[in-house]
Amino acid sequence: MSGSKISALFLDIGGVLLTNGWDRAARRRAAEKFNLDLEEMNERHHLTFDTYEAGKLSLDEYLARVVFYKDRSFSRDVFKTFLFDQSQAYPDMIDLIRNLKARYGLKVAAVNNEGRELSIYRIRTFRLDSFIDSFISSSFVHVRKPDADIYRAALDIVQAEASEVLYVDDREMFVDVAKGLGIKGIHHQSYQTTKEAMERHGLSLGTF
Repeated sequence: MSGSKISALFLDIGGVLLTNGWDRAARRRAAEKFNLDLEEMNERHHLTFDTYEAGKLSLDEYLARVVFYKDRSFSRDVFKTFLFDQSQAYPDMIDLIRNLKARYGLKVAAVNNEGRELSIYRIRTFRLDSFIDSFISSSFVHVRKPDADIYRAALDIVQAEASEVLYVDDREMFVDVAKGLGIKGIHHQSYQTTKEAMERHGLSLGTF
């Protein structure tokens, strides 16, 4: 076991609890399904997605810039349904967090970069609020990782000391930024490696 007792978990959502909501692979599938120019869509996406994730654009405004800047043969609602449908759960990781929370009485917060509509859809569809206490989404707090202020906000919202927080993210750089604030971190690569890393921090499933 390493360091102080863990009282809170900070979790990324995309890549840890769920698939990424709208990543390069999902955009490729969209381009194939709707006969879109993938290169052009990706260029427009990269120019505007940070603004959407920071909560400064609605999903409709983002799509107007990236897809519906010209007439299409499909509706915005049909495209949004496809976009939302790209999200899938990682049940083993959800069960791990749910069981650790129950066993140790942990405070659990999501700290993630995600647009507002997508974030709300994923919270409700996968019932993330049944085991996550606080959602520090970039679109809610208007700060995106790797800005350290999003972790500072999470510490304030959860009311936890940095030394008592364990943060799980599939992006190593984000873990490193959080570590710079004194937060312990796990670079998530698989269920098994994360479970073993949590055990080293004193969080074991034990017997239920």
